[in-house]
Amino acid sequence: MSKESIKARELKRIRLVEKYAEKRAALKAAGDVVGLQKLPKNSAPCRVRNRCKLTGRPRGYMRQFGISRVMFRKLALEGKIAGITKSSW
Repeated sequence: MSKESIKARELKRIRLVEKYAEKRAALKAAGDVVGLQKLPKNSAPCRVRNRCKLTGRPRGYMRQFGISRVMFRKLALEGKIAGITKSSW
């Protein structure tokens, strides 16, 4: 499980991306590179890292569910994810 400070930092980045999305798009369309450089670094969408909503794990993220593969497996085996069952053949 990642530290709470790491999770908080990621949430702050997400808020910054949402806040500056329109302004960033307008500057990009105008081709104003200098204006883009004046915006905060963390307002760029590429700075956001997908993390597990439950544990904050950055790797093995499953976009469809918003959780890591480890938590997905655990919750699926417990039957807490609707429509997901362990396959056997």
